[in-house]
Amino acid sequence: MRVLLVEDDPRLAALIVEGLSDDGLMVDHAPNAAIGRGMAELELYDLLILDVMLPEGPQAGFELARVLRSQRDKTPILFLTARGDMDSKLVGLETGGDDYLTKPFDFRELRARIRALVRRARGEAANLIPLPGGFTLDLAGRQVLKDNQPVPLTPREYALVECLGLNPGRAYSRNSLIERVWPGESEVDTKVVDVYVSSLRRKLGEAFVETVRGLGYRLGRMEGVP
Repeated sequence: MRVLLVEDDPRLAALIVEGLSDDGLMVDHAPNAAIGRGMAELELYDLLILDVMLPEGPQAGFELARVLRSQRDKTPILFLTARGDMDSKLVGLETGGDDYLTKPFDFRELRARIRALVRRARGEAANLIPLPGGFTLDLAGRQVLKDNQPVPLTPREYALVECLGLNPGRAYSRNSLIERVWPGESEVDTKVVDVYVSSLRRKLGEAFVETVRGLGYRLGRMEGVP
């Protein structure tokens, strides 16, 4: 999952980037609305986290959301700001925001809101997503289940399953998987992806991850799904 954070407080931005990266998310940071707009227009993100009061002005985050929505950008937007009054919340939602979290906040709530927004955008009504072989991806518990029992996976293995499971028809190159499962670790060799895929196949079955010749990997086919 790739996230764009537009936040001018360097200390808070660093904490958010570190925390979400530990959860397996790839987080890009922009210190102002102008840079954030450029990044949002160039890259494909799963979620935008926007501060409201940015160097460009006290409502710059709202304005950025309005501009992106005018370009038909449907990426979920979470406003993260110290402005907790009802009028500000209403403005945020009216300009195209999908959720609004007031500072200071509990990081657990931020995580929960992020996952809820992404699930909603993907049309997923629940935390549980079916996987090949009768397995289930439990987004809330960050685990894979079989017959309602957790399968022992390492955090990296889980992150790899989550990436593939949230986009079942999409094939990922090894470099693309490294960006999402090992965010910020530029020295990771592409062969590491093969090692983790082999481990998942041992634990979840050979057909769980499908090799796409000349590209990389995608989630295996589920029974009854063409």
